[in-house]
Amino acid sequence: MKERILNYVQETDKLINENQKIPKERLEYHLIQIEQFQHERLIHLIVTALVGILAILFLLFGLLMENIGLLIAFIALLCLFIPYILHYYLLENNVQKMYSQYDKLLKK
Repeated sequence: MKERILNYVQETDKLINENQKIPKERLEYHLIQIEQFQHERLIHLIVTALVGILAILFLLFGLLMENIGLLIAFIALLCLFIPYILHYYLLENNVQKMYSQYDKLLKK
């Protein structure tokens, strides 16, 4: 997914920098891509929030019950949570960039 969104944003930037008129089909395609990445972003937001909530619960219950198993589960979820945050950050920033690209494409 990372390569796909980065390649698409880069390809669209090249198209914007060219001095050519943008076909209507390309605008519609760009909107479809925005919708797909928005959906991906929403799913990752939900998963990231759930993993974060579970990690906090495991930490709290692990400390309250003094259960090493729950603390190990917390560490495992924390290791999973960090890549989710980084991936969500990538999706969020690039979807925001795609919004501005769409505005630029409309002006052309």
